[in-house]
Amino acid sequence: MKTTLIRSTLCATAFAVAATGCADMSQTQRGTATGAGVGAGLGAILGASTGGGGSGRATRGAVLGAAAGAVVGNVWSRHMEQQRQQMEQATRGTGVQVSQTSDNRLKLEIPSDVSFDTNRSDIKSNFRPILDRFAQTLNENPATNVTIIGHTDNTGSDQINQPLSLDRAAHTRDYLTARGINPARITVEGRAAREPIANNDDPAGRARNRRVEIYVSEPARQG
Repeated sequence: MKTTLIRSTLCATAFAVAATGCADMSQTQRGTATGAGVGAGLGAILGASTGGGGSGRATRGAVLGAAAGAVVGNVWSRHMEQQRQQMEQATRGTGVQVSQTSDNRLKLEIPSDVSFDTNRSDIKSNFRPILDRFAQTLNENPATNVTIIGHTDNTGSDQINQPLSLDRAAHTRDYLTARGINPARITVEGRAAREPIANNDDPAGRARNRRVEIYVSEPARQG
């Protein structure tokens, strides 16, 4: 049993170290991976040490612990809930979708009719009040980090769409930093047309795919 326990714990630790060492991971993803590894290690220990323990129980404990730890990697605190409620109120009737993701991040999905005109990356006037309110919530919650992801439809080549999607995310970041948000808290990405949420075969679907997604996370504190 001791051998199994050690093996399970080492596997869990190796997973956490390997996952958090990936250079292309965001801070949120690293927090999730770390939580999964820690959870797996604790699950293996508890599974092997409780009555009737053994390799099967240790393995099941590691799997369950990893699943729980992945969510614990990012916390959904009272402040995060307040941010969600504030942004729901600020965006009501605008078409912006506000939700909590499965890994405890606040997600704002901003459609093209709110955020950017076709083939443009300058922020539209009706997007600015939303970003103003969002910046206020970020200033009130300094422990949070932000990831902004720009998307396009499939019109045009990837050589055009990739920089356009990144420019949209970058301009959103720049608007927030101009309102006092530390740029070190913000990560920007461009996904071009690689992650559609609707069919690109009709104008309505293409409009849905031209969007900006903003994710807010409050990583679990270490220590």
